[in-house]
Amino acid sequence: MLTEHTPELETKFARFGEALTLTEGEVIEGYASLFGVADQGKDIVTRGAYAASLAAHQARGSKVKMLWQHDPSHPIGVWDEIVEDETGLRVKGRILTETQKGAEAAALVRAGAIEGLSIGYRTLKATRDKEGHRRLEDLALWEVSLVTFPMLPSARVSRMARRAAEAAKSDAPEAGLRALAEALRAATNP
Repeated sequence: MLTEHTPELETKFARFGEALTLTEGEVIEGYASLFGVADQGKDIVTRGAYAASLAAHQARGSKVKMLWQHDPSHPIGVWDEIVEDETGLRVKGRILTETQKGAEAAALVRAGAIEGLSIGYRTLKATRDKEGHRRLEDLALWEVSLVTFPMLPSARVSRMARRAAEAAKSDAPEAGLRALAEALRAATNP
């Protein structure tokens, strides 16, 4: 097996998982990375790949940055929670609409125009499997960006929470229930 040490910052795109929501103003959550799923670049992130990096951030008191399209000159918010679970790297944070890019990003997420999250990282350890996949085993996580084009097309945004939240803002209290019922029907009848 091949071990790789890559000095450059790499990026990896993933669509928000089904649990993505933009709630309570500008709180956003979803999966920035999914374990065991090959992306379009034939990379597979293994469970535990972020553990050491997350522990190092906690020990230093530093935070993984929330950027717009991987541009370090455009931070758009803060990630308040980043954890590995059985599915992948789950993130929850706040888009800061006080910034121009943050306000734009929040509007685009609400409208469904932006559906992707992408990680910016350095590969510390990776191996190649028989199928030619690069298995990412240890990653130094630097940032998680909101992006236009994800590399994991199998993970999709759930529009249920967004539609229900928008409908709940209307004057008719039953509008939120109608929107939720419509979204559930659409999700169960592809």
